[in-house]
Amino acid sequence: MNDAEWNDLISQLPGVHILQTAEWGKVKAAYGWEVIRKIWTDGQGTVSAAAQVLRRKIRIAGIPFPYCILYIPRGPMLDWNDKELASRVLSDLKQLARAEHALQVKVDPEAVVETALPDGLPGADIAPEDDVTSILRGQGWRYSSEQIQFKNTVIISLEDSEEALLARMKQKTRYNIRLAQKKGVSIRQANKADFPVMYRMYAETSLRDSFAIRSPEYYYEVWNTFFQDGLAHGLLAEVDGEPVAGLMLFHFAGKAWYLYGMSTDRHREKMPNYLLQWEAILLAKTLGCKVYDLWGAPDRFDESDSMWGVFRFKEGLGGSVVLTYGAWDYTPYPFLYRLYNKVIPAIMAALRRTGKQQTINQLSQ
Repeated sequence: MNDAEWNDLISQLPGVHILQTAEWGKVKAAYGWEVIRKIWTDGQGTVSAAAQVLRRKIRIAGIPFPYCILYIPRGPMLDWNDKELASRVLSDLKQLARAEHALQVKVDPEAVVETALPDGLPGADIAPEDDVTSILRGQGWRYSSEQIQFKNTVIISLEDSEEALLARMKQKTRYNIRLAQKKGVSIRQANKADFPVMYRMYAETSLRDSFAIRSPEYYYEVWNTFFQDGLAHGLLAEVDGEPVAGLMLFHFAGKAWYLYGMSTDRHREKMPNYLLQWEAILLAKTLGCKVYDLWGAPDRFDESDSMWGVFRFKEGLGGSVVLTYGAWDYTPYPFLYRLYNKVIPAIMAALRRTGKQQTINQLSQ
């Protein structure tokens, strides 16, 4: 099955996600992952589930080990209300883990627990007790201590008119959009020549908001891959021709995602990020998208969560919070799995410290 056939196949499945596209597989293959594609059919031969599995050999301090890890970002894709299908897919993934000598296989499905307005949402990062988690636990899967993607997010429905979309926003958000327009903020689509300035703003954002990022080459690989296949668009906010904020809008199968956002401290009083998001909403509608995923919401819906400030900004755009089941792991090797998950967090913490210093060094050049 070639890449175009894969994308066409998964575009019809429930829970389809940009991280399950052939393009994302290409990016990860360029950085040491092998791609394994799995499909499941029903009695009539119709594909009812699929998963793009990422496989990577384990190396610690450069030393190879006879095991690998398997990861299915935002997958597998299927109707999780179909208990029989869910059970079959999870069972087959366990068999794959054993066959590949995987220390763990991690699933991270786009399976919705609840969609609601922010008021009254859960105040803790917990796994619900329902049919889906019952199937997972019954087969020996465990809620993962390493949640790679955001467990929760904010979704904006794009099926309403522009007037209705603005009306759903908080009054302060609408005011800030108009303020940015009055203060001379302009928005234009970015091209590949803009990638370096976008990365530099992204690096500045990472230091300001205390999150780790990768090398410029990694983001150029991601952005180039999706740009050339027409699945990503960049937007830049400028004041007097100077870039002050930007974002990357990804889209696939009628959905749009805000995966990367970046800004500087210059001209923040002109509220460029508000106008930037409004233009992203309009662009997503133009591209035929029905929903816009703002990519990320807190685990705890209170001020103690590190994402609270970002969430308040997203909340103002008029979306609904979507809670998912998060990532779950299965391991054929429980003892090694426990050991691995003690070592890896320490390594990641060290890499984050190193990455932060590298980012500082890049910005100073």
